[in-house]
Amino acid sequence: MDFDEMVEMALKSDGNLKLILKGNVGQKENKPIGVVSVVYVTSDVQLAKQKFTELNEHKSDDEFYMIYSCPVDTYLPDMGHYPSIEISQEDLQN
Repeated sequence: MDFDEMVEMALKSDGNLKLILKGNVGQKENKPIGVVSVVYVTSDVQLAKQKFTELNEHKSDDEFYMIYSCPVDTYLPDMGHYPSIEISQEDLQN
């Protein structure tokens, strides 16, 4: 499954909330660190799609955005896949 297919799946999923996560590489004490943040939450699919498009159009090279669909009142680690972004050692070295 490629990136666009994952985005469409999240937008079409029946989860009540659409979350946009941002992953980026920063610096702390002169060492690279990976940071993942929730930057947008909505229950409106069109607003989620609009914001996701806007964020990706204006992102820097060290930023990565992904969208997820989540049910409310759920312990997310119990789901098969829940909102997360992997930041690898390679990402930190670039």
